[in-house]
Amino acid sequence: MKSTDRAKRTRAKIHGTAERPRLSVHFSNQHIIAQVIDDDKKITLAYATTVGKKMTGSKSEKAAEIGKEIAKKAKTAKISKVVFDRGSKLYAGRMSALAEAARKEGLEF
Repeated sequence: MKSTDRAKRTRAKIHGTAERPRLSVHFSNQHIIAQVIDDDKKITLAYATTVGKKMTGSKSEKAAEIGKEIAKKAKTAKISKVVFDRGSKLYAGRMSALAEAARKEGLEF
């Protein structure tokens, strides 16, 4: 089983709407990317990344900062509830750090 198979299974069950968009999270070896996506209109409503930023700390600390940032940007876009899309990653480590930070900032999922 490949990680893309797991991502396909996860995304088959998750669909973002205007009322409850999808919070998609991607981790590369160096960077963290989070997007709030409306799948019906196929547009990105909010976006946060570590690319181009001088961030210090561990990868979990960076993930927590991105979680706070995406929650603030989602609130600015008048979004309070999302569907969490973890893709092929398990809910542990950096993924849970990002999710908990977003929840502390008021994002519901």
